Amino acid sequence: MRAMLRWAHSDLRTHRGEALFLVLATVGIVTSLLLATALFGYATNPWQRLFTQSRGAHVWIHTAPSTEVSELARLAGVESAAGPYRTADTTVTSRGTRASVELRGTAERPEVGRPLLTSGRWLDPGRPDGVVLESSLARTLLAGPGDVLSLPGGTGKLTVLGVADSAEPRYRRGERPGLVWVPPAALPRTAAEHGQVIGLRLTDPDDTDYAVQRAVTLLGAGAVSEVSAWQQARAEAEGDNRLLGLVLGLFGLGALVAAGLAVHGAIGTRIRGHLRDISILKAIGFTPGQVVRIFLLQHLAYALLGAVAAAGLTQALGPLLPGRLGDAVGLWQGIPGHTAALVAVPVGVVLFIGATTGLAAWRAGRVPPVPVPRAAVPAGGRLSGVARRALGLGLPPALVLGWHRAFTRRARSLATVARLALPLTLIVVAMSAWTTIDRFQSEPERVGLASALTVRAGDGLGDAETRALLARDPEVAAAHPGVEVAALVSGQTATIALRGLGTEAEPYPFTLAEGRPARGPDEAVAGQGLLDLLDVAVGDWVRLTVAGRPQILHIVGRSIEPENAGRTISTSLDTLRENDPALRPTFYQVRLRDGADPRRVAADLTAAAGPGRLDVHTVTNPADGLSPLRGVVVGLLGVLALIGLVELLTAIGGTVRESERDLLALKAIGLSPRQITGITVTATGCTALAATAVALALGLPLAHWLIDAQGGSSGVGAGIARGPSPVVLSVFAAAAVLGALALAVLPALRAARRRLADTLGAVA
Repeated sequence: MRAMLRWAHSDLRTHRGEALFLVLATVGIVTSLLLATALFGYATNPWQRLFTQSRGAHVWIHTAPSTEVSELARLAGVESAAGPYRTADTTVTSRGTRASVELRGTAERPEVGRPLLTSGRWLDPGRPDGVVLESSLARTLLAGPGDVLSLPGGTGKLTVLGVADSAEPRYRRGERPGLVWVPPAALPRTAAEHGQVIGLRLTDPDDTDYAVQRAVTLLGAGAVSEVSAWQQARAEAEGDNRLLGLVLGLFGLGALVAAGLAVHGAIGTRIRGHLRDISILKAIGFTPGQVVRIFLLQHLAYALLGAVAAAGLTQALGPLLPGRLGDAVGLWQGIPGHTAALVAVPVGVVLFIGATTGLAAWRAGRVPPVPVPRAAVPAGGRLSGVARRALGLGLPPALVLGWHRAFTRRARSLATVARLALPLTLIVVAMSAWTTIDRFQSEPERVGLASALTVRAGDGLGDAETRALLARDPEVAAAHPGVEVAALVSGQTATIALRGLGTEAEPYPFTLAEGRPARGPDEAVAGQGLLDLLDVAVGDWVRLTVAGRPQILHIVGRSIEPENAGRTISTSLDTLRENDPALRPTFYQVRLRDGADPRRVAADLTAAAGPGRLDVHTVTNPADGLSPLRGVVVGLLGVLALIGLVELLTAIGGTVRESERDLLALKAIGLSPRQITGITVTATGCTALAATAVALALGLPLAHWLIDAQGGSSGVGAGIARGPSPVVLSVFAAAAVLGALALAVLPALRAARRRLADTLGAVA
C-alpha cells in the first residue's frame, strides 16, 4: 500500500495541472446537476404542495348565471365539488395600477379549492366591502391587508382583508383576470357582467379531458363560457423554471459524459507513455489488480474531492445566488427529498467517472512485466503519397510532418478528435441558446412579438377617441384593434383563446413559421399549442364554439405564439364580426417606431388620456423570465472549456510522448529544434481544427433541433432557434485553434531540446 501511495503521489506531482482541471471540472458538473435538481423541485413542488393542501379542483367550469350545474357534482368520477359560486367581471385600481378581475361570491371558506391565507384574514360577514386577493394579483396591484381598491366609474371601494394562495391559474395581465373572493352580497353592486363557476375534484386526474367532455355535454356547449384544467395551472406555475432546470440538466449530463471521456483518454495516454514504468512495477511484485487500483483510486480521489466541494458550495452558497437560482436552492433545501438528492447526484457523478477510469485502468493491468520491443516502423507511420508530394512541392516539412503525425493512426486520431469535439459541440449549443434569447429582445417582431404595447380603454373613453389618442402620438407606428374570447374546442374538452386582431384593410403582422397570412374570410393562423391540442395541421378546418355560436375557421398558417402556451387561434376582427356584428374591440395592439421606448410611450399615453381613462402596459417578453439563463450559460461555458482543456492537454502530451523515438531521425535529417517544435504544434493544431469543424457541423443542427423541440413542446412552436453569427463562430473557431497552438508550444519546445541520452532512454 505504501508503494502504491508513493507512486500515486509522484504521479500527482508530475501532473498537478491535469489533476486541478479534473477537480474543477467535477465541481462544475456536480454544481450544474444540483442546480438543475433544485430548479425542477422549485418548478413543480410548490404548486403540487399548494394543490394538495388546498384540495384543489381539477377542473373549473364557467357558465351563464342561469345554468343549472348541480348535476355536475353527481357525475361518475367526481369526488367532490366547489360551488357553484356567482361571479362578476370588472376592473380594480390600486396605487395607479389597474387589473381586470373576477369577483367570486363566497359565503364560507371552501373545502375544495380552499384558498390558503398568506397574510390578513378571511372574509368577514360584518364587512360587506371586505375582499381577499389571490397572491399573484396582490403582487401586481402592490396591495395588502388594509389597502383600498377602487371600482370603475366610482361605483364603490373594496377593502383588502387578506391575501391567499390558490392552485387555480394565476393572474396574467391582458390574458387572464385575477381572482378576488368577495361576500355574495357585494356582487350586485360591483359589476353588471355576471356568471357562475363550479370546481370539480376528480377521483382520477388522468380522466380530466373525459370529465370535461361529459360536463359540457350535460350542460350544453352554449352554456359554457370557459374551462380551465389543473394541467394548465401547473404549467403556468412552473413557468420558465422547468426550462432552466432542463437546460442545466442536459448540459450537466453532457459535461459529465465529456469529462468521463476526457478522463478515459487521459489515463489511456498516460498508460501508453508509462509502459516501461508499469512493467517495472509488475516486475518488482505489483499485481495487475494493484496497478489498476493505483489509477482508479487516484482519479476517484479527484472526482470525490470535486463532488464534495460542489455539494458543500451548493448547500452553503446556493441560497445566496441572485434571482431565481437562489430562491430555487433555498426552497429546495426545505423539500423532504433534498438530502437524498444532495447525496445521490455527487455519488452518481463519482461512480460514472470511476467506471470510465476503470475501463482505461484495466489496460494498465494487462501490460506485461517485460516490455515488448516496439516495431521498427509503427503501423501507419510511413509517409502517404500526398505527404511525399507535398514535401516535393516545397511545403515546410514541419507542416507536412505535423499533419501526417496528427492523422497517422486513424483509430486513435479519430478518438482524440471525437473526445475534443464533444465539449466544443456543447459550447456551440450553449452559444446558440444565448443567441436565441438575445433575438427575443433585439428582434421581438421576428418571434411573435410585433407589438410593444397593449392599450385598453377605460371609463368614458370611446373607440373613436382611443384611436385618435393613439394616432396623435408621434412614436406610434400602428394601432391594431383586437378582441379575445374564450372558445370551446371540438370535442368540448378545453377552451382556447380565439383572437380577432387587425382588420382586412390593416392586417396584423403575425410572425409565421409555416403557411401564409390569413387574408380571406374565415381564414386564421394558429399557434403550435392549439395545433397539438386539436391534432390538426395547417390547411385543416376547425370548428369552435363561442358563446353558443359555432365559428368555423380555415387554418392557413402556423404563427409563433409566445403567450398562452400557443393555444391561440387568430383571425381578423372583420371575420369575427361576421358572426357577431355587434362585436367591438376591447384592446389595441400598438406597434412603435424604431428606437421608441415602450415605457416612456406608455407613460405619455396614460398622461394624455387622463387619470384612469386608459390602461397601457408593455407586452411581456418571454426572454425576461429567462434572464437567469445567461449566467447559467456562462457557467456552463466555463465548465466545458475546462473539460476541453483537459482533453487538449492529454492530446498534446500523447503527441509529445509518441514523437520521442522520432527525434533522432528528425535531427539526423537536419531538422532544427524549431522545426521539430513546429511538427508537434502543427499536429496539435490539425487535431483542434478537425475537432472544431466537427463541433460546428454537429453543434449547429443539434442546437436548432433542441431549441425548436423545446419551443414545440411549450406550445410556442418551432422556428425560433437562431445560431451565432458567422463572425462569432469564426472567433470561436480561431480561439479554439489558436489556444491549442499556444498550449502546445512549451511542451513541444521542451521535447525538441531534450538531451541525446534522454532520447535514447525513451526509445530503448
